[in-house]
Amino acid sequence: MGQRLHLAFKGTKPHIGPMSPGCRICGEGDWSCLFVNGKCNCRCFYCPNSQAEIGVATTNRVPFNRPADYAAYVDHFGFRGISISGGEPLTTPALTLRFLRTVDQSKKRPLHLWMYTNGTLLTADLVKKLKDAGLDKIRFDLSAAGYDLKKVRLAVGHIPIVTVEIPAIPEDFLRLSELLPLMKAIGVYHLNVHQLRMNPFNRDQLDKRKYTYLHGEKVTVQESELTALALMQHVVDRNIGFPVNYCASVFQHRFQRAAARRKSAQLMVKPHQSITECGYIRSLCLVGDPEKVARQKDQLTSQGVDHQLWSIGSRNDRLFFHPQLWEHVALDALNLIVTYSEALLCPQISYHRTFKEVRVNSEKRLFIEKQPVCSEIHLDDPQRTRFISIVNHPGSSVLQNQDSSDDRFLDYELIQVGLQDYF
Repeated sequence: MGQRLHLAFKGTKPHIGPMSPGCRICGEGDWSCLFVNGKCNCRCFYCPNSQAEIGVATTNRVPFNRPADYAAYVDHFGFRGISISGGEPLTTPALTLRFLRTVDQSKKRPLHLWMYTNGTLLTADLVKKLKDAGLDKIRFDLSAAGYDLKKVRLAVGHIPIVTVEIPAIPEDFLRLSELLPLMKAIGVYHLNVHQLRMNPFNRDQLDKRKYTYLHGEKVTVQESELTALALMQHVVDRNIGFPVNYCASVFQHRFQRAAARRKSAQLMVKPHQSITECGYIRSLCLVGDPEKVARQKDQLTSQGVDHQLWSIGSRNDRLFFHPQLWEHVALDALNLIVTYSEALLCPQISYHRTFKEVRVNSEKRLFIEKQPVCSEIHLDDPQRTRFISIVNHPGSSVLQNQDSSDDRFLDYELIQVGLQDYF
């Protein structure tokens, strides 16, 4: 195994050694996490969830009472990876097994199935049942169980992939670093560490620890990130040869949220619109005198451009067009405007926004609502040049050495590069 640091997903996910399949599927946007219940038998100080009641299995704000409905949802949206989380999935083992079996038996494409657990309720009988239900991977939060490897050993050799996934707790660095060789020796495949973050559910407990808080996309703990990076440095320095992946809060915020937006946007986007790297629906239009718009319309028609890729506004002063048509539109004759919308998956209709009904099967229907996320952005000549370069070449270094601080469209176009800045 290579002993050097790799920076995946635009530098937001540092890792040493191979990344676990689930982490890669997550970053690629094909992961669905089902919170099968909302109740945990542990009381970890860092937990960002209320853990108050069993409740109904939920994903992406949508409840699923029946496993068959969730399996149909997974197929309809084309997910490749499914995780079962909570709460603690093993506080409701029968329900967890029903969801796993149903998804595994209903799958129409290869699926990677894994489960998050603190492991305290795991038994040899449950291990067998989880394997038979199709579970490919089990991820243990060792910190919730006092870093005891007993239940991890119970799963090794039975569940195909056994992983340890824990928050990077600064006070536990020494204890965890000493466990690394032992985890490798017993057959753990990966160590995933994620960053502590503060929210209303854990604020009081975290505040007692006097951490340094970074106020960015989320309120995160600086020492937690430094601990994760130090663990990877420890693996390299000691030549342990054990895969370690850091799931930073910025990765979760940027890539996971973009993935959720993108899945819904694909079912809501019109032919003349497009979807950005961040998962927003982009709408481009040329605005100006109706006569100039009409001439542009005639030009597109005479060139035989697919009519689905452009549209005229109701007042005839706007021409909406797909980015594929840059070379066919006269940008110097009309003003260029861009707007962005977010496609929201909803269990019911709010009637406040444009919506589309999605029937995942005969019993379950969902709704996607399109919500504008910014006012119209009028692009001047320099902004237009940068904007076109970004749309045509999103992975290029077009923004380097340019003052782009006024380019509001960047927040909706590109996922930011790198870990969180410290101020």
